[in-house]
Amino acid sequence: MTFVFFGGKGGVGKTTVSSAYGLKCARAGLRTLVVSTDPAHSTSDVFDQQFGDEPSPVDGHENLWAMEIDPDEEVDRHMQEIKRAMGDQVSPAIVNQIDRQIELAHRTPGAYESALFDRFVDVMRNAEEFDRVVFDTSPTGGTLRLLGLPGFLENWIDRLLDKRAKSIELFEKAAIGEREARRRAEDDPIIERLQERKETFEFAGDVLRNEAAFYLVLNPDELSIRETRRAIAELTEHDLGVAGLVVNKVTPKPDDDETGRGAQYLRDRCRTERERIEEIETAFEEPVVATIEERVEEVKGSLLEDVAAELDVTVESAVATGEPSQ
Repeated sequence: MTFVFFGGKGGVGKTTVSSAYGLKCARAGLRTLVVSTDPAHSTSDVFDQQFGDEPSPVDGHENLWAMEIDPDEEVDRHMQEIKRAMGDQVSPAIVNQIDRQIELAHRTPGAYESALFDRFVDVMRNAEEFDRVVFDTSPTGGTLRLLGLPGFLENWIDRLLDKRAKSIELFEKAAIGEREARRRAEDDPIIERLQERKETFEFAGDVLRNEAAFYLVLNPDELSIRETRRAIAELTEHDLGVAGLVVNKVTPKPDDDETGRGAQYLRDRCRTERERIEEIETAFEEPVVATIEERVEEVKGSLLEDVAAELDVTVESAVATGEPSQ
């Protein structure tokens, strides 16, 4: 199983590019799932079809499925699951207090990414029926926090497991009946829960580092370039390499015989963008795998087919090896 991610700051066109790539894979005969984790949920707009939390066939496109994960619903679901798990492990006298603490925790920074991460991993674990899973990720900052969780939390959970094991060992030593104490150690629900979480993060870290290809979408402007540079640095910090860059929303050049203020504005804009594209091609080690012009209309239907054709990513080799086509 191979997973492909298209990231970038909000508004650069990740949904268009990820949907076009998904279509490209489906046209090549691969059973392809496009997953939106972006709150804007533009995937439904691209295909003129409403999608939900489970994969649905995309009308008119063989081998193509799509789904949209609602972050707010995931946060609520995540909170309810934790409440149920804690309710089984503590006395009824403190359940209400724990519920209040859990609700407060889910209003803190990171709760969104943590909840979305669980659903994100669930999709990867249950994607056996698909040859390719394409993620239209959320804006860069949130995505990097999401993808950076495995390495951080694996170590954190290891420490919690060690402390929990030591506390039970002390309980055993203090217990009158050692057999009963050991039975609690073996069946301790908190250790079991922590171990499950640790395995989840280990699975995610392994898949992201060994079975995934990452592409960043950017526009030919200084802000987007700076954001992309930061994204590459942070992905690299987490041992997640970037296979290529997609420069999107490039202004089309006016015809040579066009005159007037509008034509002059377009020529000036194109010249500036050309300088930015040259900067991207020379300053980044990652190759540019597509330069996609801005369309007048929303990209859907035949226009999506055009964008798919412009993506210079070989469906087989680029996804299987994490390397761009040559």
